[in-house]
Order: sequence, then structure tokens, then C-alpha cells
Amino acid sequence: MFLKEPSHILILLLVVILLFGAKRLPDSAKSLAKSLKIFKDEMKSEKDSEKKAKGDENPSA
Repeated sequence: MFLKEPSHILILLLVVILLFGAKRLPDSAKSLAKSLKIFKDEMKSEKDSEKKAKGDENPSA
């Protein structure tokens, strides 16, 4: 695969730092974390609504 060796990961990190700059990386990481949290919350609410819908279909069970 692509990142089998630790040296590949190190080279990838250096390229990312060179492209985006050290100052923008923390802001990008925060934005990514917020986006992932919103996505997880939406997925959880979707699962909850599916459970409620299945519960409404079989009230005798």
C-alpha cells in the first residue's frame, strides 16, 4: 500500500507542512474536528430516528 513505512508518513507530513504552512495547520485541524463532530451527531440522530420509526411500525412487539 502507500504508507507502509514510517519514512513515508514523515515525508507526507513534511509535504503537508510545506504546502499549508505551520500557522494554518492548527486551524485546519480544529475545523476538521468540528466537522467530524457534526457528522457523528447527525449519524447518531439518524440512527435514533430509524429506531423510533421501527418502534412505531410494531407497537405490539
